[in-house]
Amino acid sequence: MTSGTVINIQKYSIHDGPGIRTTVFLKGCPLKCWWCHNPESQSLKHEIMFFEERCTGCGSCIKRCPEKAIQFKDSYPVVDENKCKICGKCTDFCPNNAREYVGKDMTAQELMREIIKDEVFYDESNGGVTFSGGEPLIHADFLAQLLKLCKERGIHTAVDTSGYVAWENFEKIFDKVDLFLFDLKHMNNDMHKKYMDVPNDLILENLKKLSDKNCNIFIRMPIIAGVNDDSEHIEKAIEFIEKLNVLQVNLLPYHKMGMDKYRRLKMDYRLSGMEKPSNERMEEIADKFKKSGIRIKIGG
Repeated sequence: MTSGTVINIQKYSIHDGPGIRTTVFLKGCPLKCWWCHNPESQSLKHEIMFFEERCTGCGSCIKRCPEKAIQFKDSYPVVDENKCKICGKCTDFCPNNAREYVGKDMTAQELMREIIKDEVFYDESNGGVTFSGGEPLIHADFLAQLLKLCKERGIHTAVDTSGYVAWENFEKIFDKVDLFLFDLKHMNNDMHKKYMDVPNDLILENLKKLSDKNCNIFIRMPIIAGVNDDSEHIEKAIEFIEKLNVLQVNLLPYHKMGMDKYRRLKMDYRLSGMEKPSNERMEEIADKFKKSGIRIKIGG
């Protein structure tokens, strides 16, 4: 039976498609965006997040670790990564929830049991389920199962994708998806490689193909000062999008909401010091899209 690794099931979500939604975050992503606010979603492997501010140094994790991979250092438990097998035993017995096991393997049927708990909210708000990540399309077979089960129950479906997957993955699901939330991060290939760790040619190609299939598409564009908010990039994005069949473009201003997660995962946050773009700048960018006849929304 096909299964996938889930990092979060977010209830009552209102920013990942129409109406009230349940957003399911799957683990694993081929991109490494500098501003990623879900860094725990990047690796396909299970991980453990350490909340240092919650730790009281009680030593429960040390006693429970079967690999003897945790030792005290400067009054805090420190993990020897060479010994740790990410079994999660240290998280089970921490009285302060200072350790959090990231990733739960679930079958499509198990996940659907969680999804249908909120059906009444979908019905009342014209909402539904959004599959996000990470990159949900790297789990194409699992995702196809979930989408099929949702459609059988009449649940509106959305898929949030970076687009950086083989086209055959899209072919497995596009007839079961009511709305694609397609990320468009940078039009310049070199800049895309720098800030996302992968080129953008496959992404642009897949977006064109999806548009040709007359799928419902919202393009999502993160706006990061000094990275992709310059006039040249915005104009190139508009020129590209004008030729596509898309319903809307959502401009997403940069935020720091996921920054603390990097420390908890022992990862480096590469945009330290970056600030949210001003409301005035966001409106300026939005106006350029509007003048080109593109339906635009800030946020969402």
